[in-house]
Amino acid sequence: MSMIFFACVVRVRDGLPLSASTDFHLNQDFLECRKRLKALSSILARYPSRGTAKGRNLSIHFLSSGDIACMAICSSSYSTIMAFCFLEELRWEFAASYNTRSINSASRPYAFIEFDNTIQKVKHHFNSSRGSRAKGSWERVEEELKLQPPVQLQLEATELLNGLSNGGHAGGHVEVVPTYRMQPVTPLGILSLVLNIMCGALNLIRGVHLAEYSFQEDHEGIGNVIAFFLPFLACIFQCYLYLFYSSARKVKTFVLLFCVCSCNIYLYGLRNLWQISFHIGVASLSSYQILTRQLLEKQPDCGV
Repeated sequence: MSMIFFACVVRVRDGLPLSASTDFHLNQDFLECRKRLKALSSILARYPSRGTAKGRNLSIHFLSSGDIACMAICSSSYSTIMAFCFLEELRWEFAASYNTRSINSASRPYAFIEFDNTIQKVKHHFNSSRGSRAKGSWERVEEELKLQPPVQLQLEATELLNGLSNGGHAGGHVEVVPTYRMQPVTPLGILSLVLNIMCGALNLIRGVHLAEYSFQEDHEGIGNVIAFFLPFLACIFQCYLYLFYSSARKVKTFVLLFCVCSCNIYLYGLRNLWQISFHIGVASLSSYQILTRQLLEKQPDCGV
């Protein structure tokens, strides 16, 4: 099937991965191609701005510009022009989102993992409509490729080149797919989880009791029941976001915080100001913990 399977953004000078699409393929050819992409990303500074590493079933395309390079794994039958249109779009989106200073100061892999959302949208657009938005740039990219064709590489050679550039230790680069492990849970994080669970339980208990009364006698109290149950669900999802990685974490965190704040303000009268302040304070603490708990890069197994 002719399509884009994977895309990532790396820093040119050292190959540090800045962001990548989070879709996974268990196909052995794809996993091998990911290994070679990793190897190639560390030596991009040696090559011109555009290049293609051809394989039998899959190909790697890369586009370097300034401090960053966008890379993609596509089926070998996928149009080379379309692939570079895709990389151009990706490069433009990334440059519009992050400045040179933040790119150069990045010290950990996947520091801009939230850019995954943009990668997924652009990739889905090119895979579904064959890049109708890129039609305007098709002729320009085609002309540029005629004037300056992308350097041609062999997929099988990329790991060897990387090994030679690192003292002959070709086995030192075996990371295949980023595993999104979180930093260790902190004592303050544990406290936020406990308080969140407590607030969720209070919301659930009050909501159930109010629901029994509302359905039997006061049908106008349904809004209050919903205002208790929504924060209960928000507390559960906040615990989940703190413990596990999820795409668009920042957006989801602010939506959940807004939900808790709005519902508690709506419940003024059934809760006093101290109770409302407590629930909003716990939600704010949980949101802060979610946003400050960062990702860890999966370390290579080294054959252990």
